[in-house]
Amino acid sequence: MAKSDPATVAIVSQKGGSGKTTLAVHLATRAAQAGHQSCVVDTDPQASAAAWSDWRGDFLPVVVTSPPARLGRTIDNARKQGMDFVVIDTPPHADAAAREAIKAADIVLIPTRLRAFDLAALEPIVDLVALARTPAFVVFNAVPAGAKLLTTEAETVAANLGLTVCPVKLGERAAFHRSSAKGETAAEVDPEGKAAKEVERLWKWLRKQLG
Repeated sequence: MAKSDPATVAIVSQKGGSGKTTLAVHLATRAAQAGHQSCVVDTDPQASAAAWSDWRGDFLPVVVTSPPARLGRTIDNARKQGMDFVVIDTPPHADAAAREAIKAADIVLIPTRLRAFDLAALEPIVDLVALARTPAFVVFNAVPAGAKLLTTEAETVAANLGLTVCPVKLGERAAFHRSSAKGETAAEVDPEGKAAKEVERLWKWLRKQLG
């Protein structure tokens, strides 16, 4: 993905606590560090990404809030203002918001923990991404150390649903929690930590997917 090529990434999950906002702000911040004019569009009424931006202050990425019905116009306005990398953060339990985000996106990331209830929440997403024909990948998040069996079982669940699993997994890292509370990212609080390295691998993988 060249700096001049606009890209839109949707982060969707029907389960609360899956790590959507953490993923959104980390990817948007990494895009800014790579020279992109990056923006997070927060469609969640809880406005967690917007709160993170308030704590962060006047630094990229820009975070704007938008109701799902105005998502397309919000993205258009962001493009007019020079934003070339847009990440959409969506609320849980909201088919309409997820549908609009998936339609607007070049790629969809579906974060999930490895627990049974979280994996069950993947199923409602399947039809949405199939209808939109948008490339979609499951991102395993908050993976416990040594959870090889759980990971294998989760990969089987995703495969049985027809979903592709992202090869990069994010562990259960304190740096993600610490950084969010400060309006920062894992790489900003611990540049050499495992969380920062995982985000870097995810960013490089995402760039390849976006061409």
